[in-house]
Amino acid sequence: MASVNPVPVQGKSTTAEDTLQKKSRDAGVASGGHLVAKALKSEGVDTIFTLCGGHIIDIYDGCVDEGIRIIDVRHEQVAAHAADGYARQTGKLGCVVTTAGPGCTNAMTGVATAFRSESPILHIGGQGALTQHKMGSLQDLPHVEMMSPITKFAATVPSTERIADMIAMAARAAFSGAPGPAYLEIPRDVLDREVEITKAVIPQPGKYRASTRSLGDPRDIEKLADILVAAERPAILYGQQVWTARGHEQAIALLRGLDIPGYFNGASRGLLPPGDPHHFDRTRTQAFANADVLVIVGTPFDFRMGYGKRIGKDLTLVQIDMDYQTVGKNRDISLGLVGDPGVILGAVLQATSGRIKPDKRQARQQWLKQLSDAEKAATEKLMPLFKSNSTPIHPYRVAWELNEFLNDDTIYIGDGGDVVTISAQAVRPRRPGQWMDPGALGSLGVGTGFAIAAGLAQPSKEVLCYYGDGSFGMTAFDMETANRFGVPYIAVIGNNSAMNQIRYGQLAKYGEQRGSVGNLLGDVPFGKFAEMLGGYGEEVRDPAQIAPALKRARESVRRLRRSAVINIWVDPREYAPGTKNQTMYK
Repeated sequence: MASVNPVPVQGKSTTAEDTLQKKSRDAGVASGGHLVAKALKSEGVDTIFTLCGGHIIDIYDGCVDEGIRIIDVRHEQVAAHAADGYARQTGKLGCVVTTAGPGCTNAMTGVATAFRSESPILHIGGQGALTQHKMGSLQDLPHVEMMSPITKFAATVPSTERIADMIAMAARAAFSGAPGPAYLEIPRDVLDREVEITKAVIPQPGKYRASTRSLGDPRDIEKLADILVAAERPAILYGQQVWTARGHEQAIALLRGLDIPGYFNGASRGLLPPGDPHHFDRTRTQAFANADVLVIVGTPFDFRMGYGKRIGKDLTLVQIDMDYQTVGKNRDISLGLVGDPGVILGAVLQATSGRIKPDKRQARQQWLKQLSDAEKAATEKLMPLFKSNSTPIHPYRVAWELNEFLNDDTIYIGDGGDVVTISAQAVRPRRPGQWMDPGALGSLGVGTGFAIAAGLAQPSKEVLCYYGDGSFGMTAFDMETANRFGVPYIAVIGNNSAMNQIRYGQLAKYGEQRGSVGNLLGDVPFGKFAEMLGGYGEEVRDPAQIAPALKRARESVRRLRRSAVINIWVDPREYAPGTKNQTMYK
């Protein structure tokens, strides 16, 4: 870890200011920044992501004393994405600390991404002194008003004594129901002021928490058990919340125990390994149209689900979610349960124990075989694209090669438009927690922050981020941050020199002459970017060279401890099926 503030080393002299600060702390006095650090430590925060600013430096001093790791980046958007990624990988509260004004506004995209992805992060922001309120202080903006629509809690800390208490409030809000971000701004005079620790409210860890693992109404557990026992063609979709709540073991046990085909989106991709008899992904439309019971767990009926319209009308539809407001939104349901996905699924499995009759079990085996045969047929249909030898390289070939390249311990991150959407047709993470994407907000630029976070949270795992060339250009310079903090990763770019997902719609609507306005990019040999940072870079134009290039990148990252970039030039005339159908807008 690179220390932001110098820490006195044993045997070396310290400055008079260092000595004075030490005496103040020994005397039971703490500044606001040190109270922030104590409160974060109580909340289990071990890492903050930040970009320095005069409004927040006392927080760094406190974090050094409390042993909290400080990861300083080059852009606040990356810091916010990294806090989000750290929360997704650890299950703990992620934390981003920004200065006032542009520090806050730069982080807003990352916070909004966490909001739509239900990721628990705390954004601490600076603010001008209370004594300068409404006077036009440096970087003064109405942060709380701006952050309120994209957070579960947003407030100003009014006094130094309240800092720790309000951090606890924000943390509770972040984990209440479906998780999400919280925001606190701390005026500079509040942060810098010193108070007696005995006068500050510092909630102790474990002393004021309620369990978030709610079962919901036990009668509804029995209802769902009855529904599943009677079903002949059931199907289940697991969404982001199943992994967020770490309910994956119960989710897997239910599929296997009741012989139900499972479908997965968001962070739930990877709950089952590829080839598992209960893992399905190419027959979702068929299953949703023909199932007699469909259970949706931890994902809303948003655009990814066609707002519920793509689900058959005659089936029994059950929704399980951590947020009451999500249940039944956009689509009527037969039964809704609010609570922790893992707890509910575990209770349902227990309630069905020994109750499925042989004829129902046989019907399910036939249902599983029907879907399995359809899965194989769909895969065979895609194989000519996956194995395409065309040049420019077909993006489906890249997707296939990426999946073949993954190790059992590779965390896969998708950051881009069409090329990343296509990759989802082939990439199958091997274990839970090893798929990361921007979620429902569809943010470009998440990849670098996610990669840094994944490397810090899971140092024993390999990290690979697949970018579009547009998204790579947004946040690539923080690859230096990854190298600086010892978490290099493999960056693969599907480079079509365009914002191709949008380009298709423009071409279709306005024709060739106007379809290229605002979406064409330059031909950039991004492999040289990695070399500039001391790592390995390579340009790939021959599909046969994708696999060897990826292997060279892996070897280089391990040997040099620097990130590698494999820039693959893909055909700009190929588009994802959803892009061609414009399904994201329907």
